[in-house]
Amino acid sequence: MYSISTLLIRNLREVFGENDPARRRAAIDELYTEDGVFYDPTEGAYRGCEVIDRIAGEIRATHPDFQYQPIAEPEEVGNGGRVARRQLTPGLISSSPGKAVSPPFISFSTS
Repeated sequence: MYSISTLLIRNLREVFGENDPARRRAAIDELYTEDGVFYDPTEGAYRGCEVIDRIAGEIRATHPDFQYQPIAEPEEVGNGGRVARRQLTPGLISSSPGKAVSPPFISFSTS
């Protein structure tokens, strides 16, 4: 069993930060239950591994060279949490403010 903080960081890097579809799907299968939910604060909830895989791939395809970096320690609250992150563009300190396609927080819940 992983801590919420570990799940948040792995989700950030191995799901939403992964370009290789097979590695991304393997991480989703390990980190999520079949009825798991990814909450996007601007678009709503996405339920199930297939849908999360599709959405993570679509988000990643919009900026395949960016790297996600946590900017603070993950926040754990009850059986969930979130991690603030920024996108790093190779060769630059950080991506332009307001240009991010994905939400600035990645949330995770074990309920």
